[in-house]
Amino acid sequence: MKAVLIIISILILVFVIVQLYAMQSQNNIETYQYKVNQKFEDFEIRTYDSSLFTSVKLSGNQYKDMSRKGFRTLASYIFGDNKMNESIAMTSPVSMSLEDSMTMMFLVPKKYSKEDLPQPNNTKIEFRQEPNRKVAAIKFGGWANDRKIKKYREKLMEALDKEGIQYSNHFYFFGYNAPFEVFNRKNEIIVDLNNENEAKESLQ
Repeated sequence: MKAVLIIISILILVFVIVQLYAMQSQNNIETYQYKVNQKFEDFEIRTYDSSLFTSVKLSGNQYKDMSRKGFRTLASYIFGDNKMNESIAMTSPVSMSLEDSMTMMFLVPKKYSKEDLPQPNNTKIEFRQEPNRKVAAIKFGGWANDRKIKKYREKLMEALDKEGIQYSNHFYFFGYNAPFEVFNRKNEIIVDLNNENEAKESLQ
């Protein structure tokens, strides 16, 4: 019995150390920077500057399956599966377009330009420059799944319709945590807003 208690205590200690390390790592990781234009009860309006991403187009539209496949592909590239065998720092969030054929994207650290990045060994990986954008974003916690993504996408659409804010069909999922992180998990659904919204005083 004593041995069992010792093993349980060790496992708990390891778990706490891993979680503390994960939270500390999140504080040091480079993120996709944005400015909050306006906050509503369930969502906020943001602007993002143009940024460079690595991306891979996926064949399906189910988060459960495609997120694993996309993450493995892009993580392999940044961990050294490239022409220079160079490691590239992980960034946050991981982005997935919510379309019939999903695209997963990793933000490229700002120190790199498109010309500086090592060429991937996997020809399916591309470099993608996202333009300046204005979006609406809604947050939710816990582990993401297809049901939650659908729920919060619909909740965001309902909230935007209620406020009379026009939006595009370009929805994305943003995930901010590694799978092993348990506490303070953060996910978002964002949607690009139509250009005509920029003229609305209510969003300034």
